[in-house]
Amino acid sequence: MKKHLFAPILAAAIMLLLTGCFDKEPQPEERLAAYTKLWNEQKFTEMYTYLSKDTKKNMSKAEFAERYEKIYKGIEAKQVKVTYKQPTEEQDHKDKKKVALPFSVSMNSVAGDINFDHKATLVKEEREDETNWYVKWDPSYIFPELEEGEKVSVKTYPAIRGEIVDRNERGLAMNGSVYEVGIVPEEMAGNEAGILSQLSSALKMSKDEIENKLNQSWVQPNYLVPIKKLSLEDTAVKEKVAAIQSVTVNEVQDRVYPYKEVAAHLIGYIGDVSAEDLKANKDKGYTAQDEIGKRGLEQLLEDRLKGKAGAKVYIAASNGEEKVIADQPAAEGETITLTIDAELQKQIYQQYKNENGSAAAINPITGETLALMSSPSFDPNQYILGISNSTQKAWEENPDKPLLNRFSSVYAPGSTIKALTGSIAMKNGVDPKQAIKISGTSWKKSNWKDHSITRVATPGKDINMTDGMIYSDNIYFAQKALNLGTAKFTKGLKDFGFEETIPYDYPITKSGIGTISSEGRLADSGYGQGQIQMSTLHLALTYSTYVNQGNMISPVLLDGEKKSQVWKKNVVSEKQAASMLTMLEQVVQHPKGSGHTLDDLEVAIAGKTGTAETKLNKGSNGTENGWFVGVNTENPQLLMSWMMEDVKGRGGSHFVVDKMKPVWKKYFKE
Repeated sequence: MKKHLFAPILAAAIMLLLTGCFDKEPQPEERLAAYTKLWNEQKFTEMYTYLSKDTKKNMSKAEFAERYEKIYKGIEAKQVKVTYKQPTEEQDHKDKKKVALPFSVSMNSVAGDINFDHKATLVKEEREDETNWYVKWDPSYIFPELEEGEKVSVKTYPAIRGEIVDRNERGLAMNGSVYEVGIVPEEMAGNEAGILSQLSSALKMSKDEIENKLNQSWVQPNYLVPIKKLSLEDTAVKEKVAAIQSVTVNEVQDRVYPYKEVAAHLIGYIGDVSAEDLKANKDKGYTAQDEIGKRGLEQLLEDRLKGKAGAKVYIAASNGEEKVIADQPAAEGETITLTIDAELQKQIYQQYKNENGSAAAINPITGETLALMSSPSFDPNQYILGISNSTQKAWEENPDKPLLNRFSSVYAPGSTIKALTGSIAMKNGVDPKQAIKISGTSWKKSNWKDHSITRVATPGKDINMTDGMIYSDNIYFAQKALNLGTAKFTKGLKDFGFEETIPYDYPITKSGIGTISSEGRLADSGYGQGQIQMSTLHLALTYSTYVNQGNMISPVLLDGEKKSQVWKKNVVSEKQAASMLTMLEQVVQHPKGSGHTLDDLEVAIAGKTGTAETKLNKGSNGTENGWFVGVNTENPQLLMSWMMEDVKGRGGSHFVVDKMKPVWKKYFKE
């Protein structure tokens, strides 16, 4: 009997317990936790279902979601995090109809980090025979300062680009001023054809180029539409266009390159960010309205130069007051000082007038780059001012290739390689004082069929290495390369940095040895033909070995970097370096030396000339590139390496020496 009585009692207790669970009162803490979860997921339409009846009366679901979306997009909100710490134990709200619970919001915006604490008011409401808690929402949930009817606004501060200056703080890439020519379309008042014709003529732009500017999607009849920029030096053009109906000329801030063509390949220029730029620099904060380095150091040092735009997120109150939510000032880019001497670079460029070629100048002891020049060149200001299609096309189609950066390219070094061949020979046991007998102006090995080596002059005696250097004897150095053999000769060149990237802040093409596939090719390589290729900078660095006790200096371009660092240690011994320097001095001092015209300078110069023949194919009439590389030997301060194209019939390398002479004279006179 007791057994049967216990079963109904147990069943009743279980039912009572289950009924109590299902009838559990909804808690505001649980509702706010669910609401903030949706907020973190930015599911704004779902958040709307949690709002109180009064809130919904004043705002539709679409309006609610759109407000969050527009504000977050406008301020570029990222990493939005809403935090609500739900109590672990159930709270007793008894007969409360309204509670306030704390929450926190953090995010990153266009104006920096935004953080705030706030309280959410939840009200108990009955809907369809069910009671639950709902959020009594107002605009302060987005930002505590935001009131009904107010808008969140953003003001941006443009980034200030860092400048590039030379060792003496002369400007190479500066933030300056230009004239901006613009048109207000509605002010042309039926005279469009005449105005466009006048403006086209004055600005040297096609009518299509001007019309394309006026037909941009954002243009309105009363807007001032920028057409082209002018240098402040173009006062005549400025006055001419300012007199045209509907045309306005204003002075605006922009990038300026004071040395124009002189340093164009080194410094480069900036331009509008392209779609490709945005893709390549994703997550770096660029917009389609920004500018970015397009070439040279402007591009290579972009991350240091660009600066960082600032912004302010604020609420414009009805009384005119600004309620600032976040404010981040613009950060100025770094001012970068180069080791370049802009005036030396200018003097070199002026000597290259109407000549094609490249030049490098370094301090051979510190490794500082004093000049790095390519000729012919272009004016980078044209890209800032708005280069015309005709000018760009003319540059691209010019057979002298002004857009080609020759100082970063490599060329056959001609006889300037002989110092290296001689150094490698000495390192492998050759006595530079030992003379060898060479007869006539032509020589070849008995087993060569159609290949021979010629020399310019016959000294009339057996010659040693010094004589070979003075007379620039191709046969002497061809024989030294043959005696070394391909393996030792190649290793010797690699000791000088061939086929290796120069440790430098500007990319320079590696100097190459090529394929030495025969004795003839090896012999030719010994005097700078074959497939040997060098840049003017690398040639200068190799010659620094002779004033640095056999160590090759490491080049420096940016001021502040460690100087007087060795790139290649013990390329040759100290004795061998001194011996080669003496030979190079004789190239200038000896009356028969190819650099003898420099001997009347007040400063002692050691150096080597070179002439490299360039042919499209065997048997064709080629041109010649002339070289000279030299260094002052007493307290060495300047080492220059120059290459000029097409010097055939104009004195060859002597033409280069004569062009270089005024630069030596002026540099040491000052």
